[in-house]
Amino acid sequence: MPPAPFDAQAARHYAEGPPRQVPGFAGLHRMMNLLLAETVSDDAQILVLGAGGGLEIKALADFRPGWHLSGVDPSADMLQLAREIAAEHAARVDLREGYIQDAPAGPFDAATSLLTFHFIPREQRLETLREIRRRLNPGAPFILAHISFPQSEPERSKWIARHVAYGQADNVDPTIAAKAREAISTRLTILPPEEEEAMLREAGFVGVSLFYAAFSFRGWVAYAE
Repeated sequence: MPPAPFDAQAARHYAEGPPRQVPGFAGLHRMMNLLLAETVSDDAQILVLGAGGGLEIKALADFRPGWHLSGVDPSADMLQLAREIAAEHAARVDLREGYIQDAPAGPFDAATSLLTFHFIPREQRLETLREIRRRLNPGAPFILAHISFPQSEPERSKWIARHVAYGQADNVDPTIAAKAREAISTRLTILPPEEEEAMLREAGFVGVSLFYAAFSFRGWVAYAE
């Protein structure tokens, strides 16, 4: 598996990033909660892949006081931040260090993974989705959202530049912007939306629907077959 994408220094500043870098970040959390609430009970068991940082965990716990959350993340520093951010909900939250193979077996009533999959190498994507599916009850919803845009040129380079520009100040040093574009290009695994959807179906999910599209980000809801 890849190394944890966030070290101690990055973890300390993590909470500042998504609201600035992800268009409609608060709305994404609200849509996640509403989509889950369509089908899961008020005392549902929910699996969160990439739970470090705690923003997703807190949003879920704030929305329903009876939801129980099991989160997994490879970064100990990010998990510590999650414990701090979601401290008021500690009795309903179980956080574990590791990858999807280290998550509880379930079965869970739902799963979420926001802003995580673009850190997972292509060769590990399908098996990660299958591991999530194995832990879900039939019909359980899965919410997935991360960076996804066309990968053929010149579209790929254009979208990388757009992604970087959105998250930075208008007067940023061009050298810094160039380094950010290089980092996005080489460190993340970004797939086109049609491949994302095909992989969800191959992993055993049905009813795959796009519910969120904001600049360089896409979000889907799908259901365990």
